[in-house]
Amino acid sequence: MKLGSRGSPLALAQSRLVARMLHVEESAIQSFMTSGDRIQGRLQDQGGKGLFTKELDEALLDGRIDIAIHSMKDLPTRMPEGVVLACVPSREDQRDAFIATRAKTLMELPAGATVGTASLRRQAQTLHARPDLKVELLRGRVETRLAKIESGAFDATYLALAGLKRLGLERHAASVVDSDAMPPAPGQGALAITCRAGDGNTIARLAPLNIPEYAITTTAERAFLEALDGSCRTPIAAMARIADSKLAFLGEVLTPDGQHCWRRREAVALGSDALETARALGLKLGAEIKAEAGPLYQTHFGDNGW
Repeated sequence: MKLGSRGSPLALAQSRLVARMLHVEESAIQSFMTSGDRIQGRLQDQGGKGLFTKELDEALLDGRIDIAIHSMKDLPTRMPEGVVLACVPSREDQRDAFIATRAKTLMELPAGATVGTASLRRQAQTLHARPDLKVELLRGRVETRLAKIESGAFDATYLALAGLKRLGLERHAASVVDSDAMPPAPGQGALAITCRAGDGNTIARLAPLNIPEYAITTTAERAFLEALDGSCRTPIAAMARIADSKLAFLGEVLTPDGQHCWRRREAVALGSDALETARALGLKLGAEIKAEAGPLYQTHFGDNGW
């Protein structure tokens, strides 16, 4: 089995984890530089979601690799023709980590401090909570962004706690962001394995790796995105969790300047049709926000996201 991965240290760490699950040698991993890795500016100005998967999708379809390993939050809501999401084998902590050297939390930053991020969601949530702060573009690998904070180029940033843990760098977190105050990105912390549609042997080999709880929660979060036409141009947050046979969901949509925020929270019982229930919940809550936002939705979203 040939495995495909982005070439960043985090992507390769995640791919090695999957290789161990499949009992294959790490030498089976092929790394790719994706369109998203090449872009220096804001992803939303260059096409948004799909930029971190395009080259891996192409490698799948032409047979150079058998599976591709992604961070779930990088997957577009609509998969390319011929590519399927085969399983969700792992999910780490969904929350964001707050990274700063002079403050423990966002609320402790002094007025006028600069927060670096490339995420419209994090930008909008930061400005919603602290409109007195400045938000500037900060992209790059985890190690690059940590170095920017250490050097004082920015006062603070955010990183997915899952990525820090997988790299053994969680000590750099000044604090863990309260997920009720600032929910994470849909799919954050989850791994996703894709393969060719119709490749029955590979799909069967991946099936035992799928963890139903994570498949259910990410299905709800991705459905919420789908209902809102979510992309990298859209500040959308979503977090689903399962406890006591219930799926609890929190979803949030903001304007990029943080001035407007719409939220939905709901819990539903899960039965034998859990995936269908999860998808229906995400679609329902996304549609409710779309309706509540009304004209503002059309002004900011249009047909293609914010």
